[in-house]
Parts: sequence; structure tokens; C-alpha cells
Amino acid sequence: MVKLDGDLDPLWQDLDWAIGQMVIMGWDGTEVTPQIRHLIEEHHLGSILLTAKNLKSAHQTAKLVQELQTIAHQAGHLQPLLIALDQENGGVNSLYDEDYICQFPSAMGQAAAGNADLAYKVAKATATEVSAVGVNLILGPVLDVLTNARYQPLGVRAVGDDPQEVSQYGIAAMNGYKDAGMATCGKHFPSYGNLDFLGSSLDIPIITQTLEELSLSALVPFRNAIATGKLDAMFVGGCGITNPSMNVNHACLSDQVVDDLLRNELGFTGVAISECLEMEALRSEIGVKTGTVMAVEAGCDLVLLCRAYDVQLEAIAGLKLGVENELLTKERIYTSLRRVLKMKNACTSWAKALNPPGISLLSKIHPSHLNLSIKAYDDSITVIRDNEKLLPLNESMHQEEELLLLTPLVKPLPASSLTKNILEAKNKSDSAPSEHDKWIHRDRGVIMSGEGVFRELGRSLARARHGKLLHTSYTANGVRPVHENLIHRASCIVIVTADANRNLYQAGFTKHVSMMCSMLRASGQKKSLVVVAVSSPYDFAMDKSIGTYICTFDFTEMAMAALVRALCGNSRARGTLPGTLRKSRKAVKSRQHWLVEPYDRDRDSNGLNDLLNALARAAAPNHRFLATTTAHSFEIFNPNIEESHFVVRNSSTQALYGFCATYHTQGTGIIGAIFVDPTKRNVAIGRSLHRRALRALIQKRGTKKIQLGMCFPGVFLGIPTEDSGLKTWFANSGWDLQFPRRLANMVIPDLSSWSAPEGLLQSIQRANISFDLIHGLENAESVLAHVAAHANPEVFELYRLALQETKSCGVVRAKCHRGLLVGTVIICSPGSFGGVGGVYEFG
Repeated sequence: MVKLDGDLDPLWQDLDWAIGQMVIMGWDGTEVTPQIRHLIEEHHLGSILLTAKNLKSAHQTAKLVQELQTIAHQAGHLQPLLIALDQENGGVNSLYDEDYICQFPSAMGQAAAGNADLAYKVAKATATEVSAVGVNLILGPVLDVLTNARYQPLGVRAVGDDPQEVSQYGIAAMNGYKDAGMATCGKHFPSYGNLDFLGSSLDIPIITQTLEELSLSALVPFRNAIATGKLDAMFVGGCGITNPSMNVNHACLSDQVVDDLLRNELGFTGVAISECLEMEALRSEIGVKTGTVMAVEAGCDLVLLCRAYDVQLEAIAGLKLGVENELLTKERIYTSLRRVLKMKNACTSWAKALNPPGISLLSKIHPSHLNLSIKAYDDSITVIRDNEKLLPLNESMHQEEELLLLTPLVKPLPASSLTKNILEAKNKSDSAPSEHDKWIHRDRGVIMSGEGVFRELGRSLARARHGKLLHTSYTANGVRPVHENLIHRASCIVIVTADANRNLYQAGFTKHVSMMCSMLRASGQKKSLVVVAVSSPYDFAMDKSIGTYICTFDFTEMAMAALVRALCGNSRARGTLPGTLRKSRKAVKSRQHWLVEPYDRDRDSNGLNDLLNALARAAAPNHRFLATTTAHSFEIFNPNIEESHFVVRNSSTQALYGFCATYHTQGTGIIGAIFVDPTKRNVAIGRSLHRRALRALIQKRGTKKIQLGMCFPGVFLGIPTEDSGLKTWFANSGWDLQFPRRLANMVIPDLSSWSAPEGLLQSIQRANISFDLIHGLENAESVLAHVAAHANPEVFELYRLALQETKSCGVVRAKCHRGLLVGTVIICSPGSFGGVGGVYEFG
């Protein structure tokens, strides 16, 4: 053991040895190559990343890792190599061996099972298995929050979109890994859960959320895992970050992300591991040498170079050059070295590294782990809807009826028996077809690439229901004649989808088949439809036109076997949708409360102007008047109208997240406007402002009624009739939208595009109505008297100010044949008082 509380061993004074401990590298191939041997022996490489390309079986893996450790030991390494592995379960496993290594559900699948203790047991079982073959660092748990779950490639690798649930299951997995003696590595900091993808192969995904938004959601699981003190390492992603306070091209190269956010703000003291610096965008923009130095300078302790030997040598040379050029100090090198050595001390020793238990242990624990796997998968299978009670199929179908299985073309998982079997099948041209194979209908005479993934599902389903099953694939070519013929034959159709939100042809195909089934049912034929999402549950989670919808969360052999058991009634699907899909969104939001403060003109006017500018930029074309609205637009300064405005603000940055204007006059309380920052919608800011405004107006003495919207300031005239979302929001907030009392008969925002209703001019002529246009208060006595008699103070104030602004406003008077005033209209230009141009009619 290396002493970490005193001076380091003299060996580490040699910077070549120290630098070797600061890189983690891999290679392609299932045997030790001269290149990886050279890196360990001559460059003192201290950490290895194994991938599916290195591993064929548990026995081969144990032998390979033991050989790597022996090379390091004989080369004079003071501590064993870190041997890292991605073994997340679900579709992301680097090591597969059906005889010794068990498959378990993905992170989201485990969350669907609804049992954090089960997640702990799964993690401990996984870590125990990979530890038996010599792995000592597992790259997990995944701590990302799927803020935009529908369109994120991370998918079922993450627990879900609820930060607290991600924390719960992430920490359970971390504890399971730790209790099996494994070092842990949270990922992908600061978040891969809401990335924007720009399209080019050289572009990198971008985080656009502000730090405040990240702190409220994405960073919560990372913060909670760090707080336990059990997280050994953190994988820092290579994504970009663009927001008002940060402009970062690659997170793992930024001291703002690693040193400031991860270490200083979240308090992480473990090993920071960079994203692989072989990514094309980084190599093209920065270069590996400079990128390696920048990663260490930013605060990373281990720099990942996945497989290219020339690039790996370049990275090592870059670190040495960084020290020579004094970009990296020796103290910075030794800080990282101490962190790495501390983690090695905790998870390995030479006695353990050189003598992995291997198959002897795996064979003993495999039966119990297999039972755990079956339970985990059975508990994770989720029936979201079964409106027509089609499940189990053995009860809703007669044995002689035909079942049709329609599956998409997907790539087989790299670590699976499917990959092995498909590769072997290519070398066997004389194989006799099985009964299931005879029932497969194809457009071609050979199996299409990716079709074999679901062949075993078809076979198992045919065996389990003891009846005939038809199975064919579908592609982006849509519903073909072969599909139509099979649909007409079958009584029940099962369609499999895999990430239909990203593979849109699957969604289109499924909807087309659903319509066909509906039409055939209408004609009296039996046509049941079951849709199975084998990856993301979001494919049709909200589409209630799909009456029977099942989720499996991955398409491994174990998941498909559990699906067959659920479809045929041999097990009961117990899973539930993870995260907010499981809950009522309204219930979640109702628990959120924002601090609402009185508006302070000196403190908040600049923030309000910024908020209004943001709203104007995001506004629909018919709301462009917001571009001329300012903080002054809400100030009336009328002794007969009491003003009280409210804000939700960030007290640290002074930014306003929401604003509500209220007024009170002659027993009427008025909510004049409610604004919420476009980037802060749907987190209950508007509801908090609305609640506070109502309470304040009701508490005012003499209040008899509450009014929504006002004519002056004319920013918010009431609920827009064309905006169904706003109408629903206000209806849910208690406003009567069926029988509203309107305040203005007509408001014309754009006079140039308005034309009088047919017959109006003739009616005016018959009534002998005359019109004139006046400007200025000196001509306004009769107008103001008319308004005071027929309207409330806000309208009176509107007219008074309109008459004052002689250059941009005027009042049209309508008089009967006796000269009496019967109606008035304000005409104003854009940008005039109140920030609104147009015509206001009262009379």
C-alpha cells in the first residue's frame, strides 16, 4: 500500500511515472497487443478501459486482465492497474457470457420495477460478477436527469426525468457497487439529459440550460451522490455549454465546469475522469496534445484515450510538454496522482489483482443471480394501457387464430448472444429452417440486416401460445402489400417499436397499422392491436389511441423472455412508468412554490425591462406589441387607482423570472398582466404570482370583484381567445370562461388590416351619425364627461393620456343628429402610451 498521508514514494518523483497514472487507455482486440504492453511497461500506464471489443467470455476476460496486471507488476508498478468497464445493464454491457454473467434491466427498467432495494441487489450482483474477472472500476451509476426525455439518445440508460428518483436509484446502485468492493464513477457530469444536437459530424451536443436551471434539476443527483461520500470518481462529459454565464466548448476541458462547479460548488474531492479526447470535434478544433493539457488544467485527474495508439502517445507527450512549458505545475500533477492512488488503495491490491477468482466464483453465484435477473425483468415489464383487455393473449385469442408479429430493423447489442449467433449464421448456408423460420414472411429470400434481433422473440412467442405466429419486419418503406396481406390474415397484431421518437418511420408505420385495424374492426373483423416499446417508453406513452401499450425498457434476450411471459399470462406485469410519467404532472407542480416579493421600482425596473425584451423576442407575431412595452408602461400615477405589483426574482443575479401587475379602484381589484420568463415556464412561477395577487387584492378594503386584464395599461386585455393553453391555465386557476363580462367591445390591434362589417356604414348613414377627430385636452371636456359616466377609472385614464399625446393619439367622436355624444374611439400609433398601437372603442 502506498502511504498517502506523508511524502509519496520516491518512484513518483519521476514525472514519467506520475503522468502514466493520469491517463486511462484502451485498445481493440481480445489479446494483449505490443502497443498496450508498451504503454504499460515504458509509459507506466496506470489505468485500462475494457470494451466489448476486448471481451469474448468471462474466462477469456479473467485471463486477459490477469495478464495485464502481471505485465504491470513485472514492470515495477507500485499499485495494480485500474481496470474500468461499462456494465450498465440493459443495452449497455461490455461483458456478456450467458453461462456466467447475468443480464439485468436498464436503469429505467429498474426504476419501473419501483424497488430501490432491488436496484441495490442488481448493482451488487453486477459488480460481484465483473470483479470476479478482475475489474475494479465500474463506470456507473448514470446520474443524468432526462429533462427532455423524448429526444435524448441516453434514453433508458438513465433512471428518468425526476431528479429525486434519479438520486434514489443512483445512490442505491452506487451502494451496491461499493459493497461488492468496486470503485464507482458517476456520469455524465454536468448532464447528458437535455442536449441540443446541431447536426454536423464535427458538432458537439450543447447544454443550453442556465446554471440555475441545472441546479434545480440536472445537478440534484450529482449533488446527492457526492454528499454520501461514497462516489470515487466522476466522468465529465465532452458536451458544450452555452448560457448567459458560461460559454464552454467541451465541459471536460473547462475549469468553470470541473474546478468551479464540480469541486468548489458541489464539493467533490474524488477523481475526475475526462470524456474520451479522441472525439472528432475535439481533435479537429484543439488537437489531442493541447486538449490533454487543457483537461488536466481544468481539474481532470484521469484523461481518457479510448483506442488509437498514435493518439495515446500524443496525449502522453502533451502532458510532458505541458510540464516543460510550465502550463502544468508539478504540484498539479501530484494532486491528481494522490487522488488516483487513493482510489486504487480503496478498490484493489496486488494480492487481489493477480488472483481474480474467475469462473470458480461465477459458477457458484450464477444460479442466484439468474433468479434475481428473472425477478427484476418480470417486475420491470410495464403495461401502460390495456383498454380492451387483450392481455394475456392466451385468454383473448383462440389457439387456431393467427398472431402477427411486426418488428423493426435494429442493430444487435454488441455484447449479446444475438451478435454471436448472427455472425455464426453467416458461415452456415446449409442450416435447416425451424418451424418459426417457415412462418417468417420477407420481401427478400434472405434475412435482412437487423432482422435476426427479434427472431428468438417470435420463436418464444409461438411456443408460449401454442399457436401459429406470423413474423416479418418493417422498414422506412412503410406498410407494404406483404404487411397488408398478413394483417388481413391475423386476428391480433403485435408491433414492436424501438425509440420511435427518433426513428419516426416506426411511429408512422404503427399509426398506419392502427388505422387499418380500426377500419377492419368497423367492418366486423377481429383485429386486436398490441404495441410494445422495447426501448424508450415515450414512444406512445401519451397516445391514447394505442389501446394496449407495453414497455420492456430494453430488447435483450432476458427482456424479450419476460415480455413473452407477460403477453401469455405466465407472469404478471408489475412495472410502472418512471419519473413524472408515473405521477400527475399537475400534482407535481402544485407542490412547487416560488417566493413572491413586492415590485421595487429602483431595484426591479431594469430586470423587468430585460424580462419584457425576452418575452418580445419569443412572442408570436400577434404579440409583437411587447417590443414597445417597458417597465414604465405599468405606472399610472393616478390617485384614484392604487398600484401594487409583484415579482419572482433571483436575489443573487437580480434577474426577474416573473412579474404581475395589479391595480385597485372603486371596489374592483384588477390583475393587469402576468409575465413569466420563456425559459422558466411550467415550474409554477405564474401560479405563484397569480395566487399572491389574488390574496393581496381580496385583502384590500372594499373589494367587491376581481377583474382579469385591463384596457390601460393595454398590455394584457384579458385571456386571448385563440390561445387554448392560456384559456385552460386560467380556467384551472378558477376564472369563469363560459360567461365572462367583457370590458371592451372591440380592440383592433392593426387598423390597416381591419374592414367594417357588411352593412355597418349603411346603418350609420341611416342613423345620421357624424364623426370628427380631436386632439388635446382643450377640446376634450365632453369626451371625458362621457367616459366618466359610462366607464371605470382605468378607461378614463386611458382617454386622458390619449388626449394628452397629440402627436400619436386622437379621439374620434360619434354624434347623433342633435349633436349629442353617443360613442368614442381612441386611435393611437405603435409605440404610444401603454406600449400598444391600435383602436379602442367604447360607447
